[in-house]
Amino acid sequence: MSKVLIVYHTISGNTEMMAKAVEEGAKKAGAEVVRKKAFDMTLEDLLGCDAIAVGTADYFSYMAGAIKDFFDRTFYPAQGKVSNKPCGIFVTAGGGGRPALESVARMCQAFKFRNIAEPVLAAGKPTGEKLEECRELGKALAQAD
Repeated sequence: MSKVLIVYHTISGNTEMMAKAVEEGAKKAGAEVVRKKAFDMTLEDLLGCDAIAVGTADYFSYMAGAIKDFFDRTFYPAQGKVSNKPCGIFVTAGGGGRPALESVARMCQAFKFRNIAEPVLAAGKPTGEKLEECRELGKALAQAD
């Protein structure tokens, strides 16, 4: 059984809706899931998972500070231990959201994670279609090898 880690930050609850949909998809595909807000994440969470999903809202055309904090705290201790780990990204935005998505993608690239699916980007409150895309992302993470 694979173990999927979902790290996210939310204020409005929109990103949390997407995180829960990723969790549903991963669990339905048979994975064990750890879903935590970014400030609660630890290095052990990152090292102990088989795949990771990262979710944020767009704040000033950048990822949430809590997500950046998670990346900052774990970057050096995780070096050489998480390379090629399957990864997926989901983002909520009141506007475009592309800059926040790209900032997360750059960090994932720095960690040498392996992107296994197209990022999911929702404008405002996620629609049923976007939540289904998140479930598919969770499934893909659960089945990634």
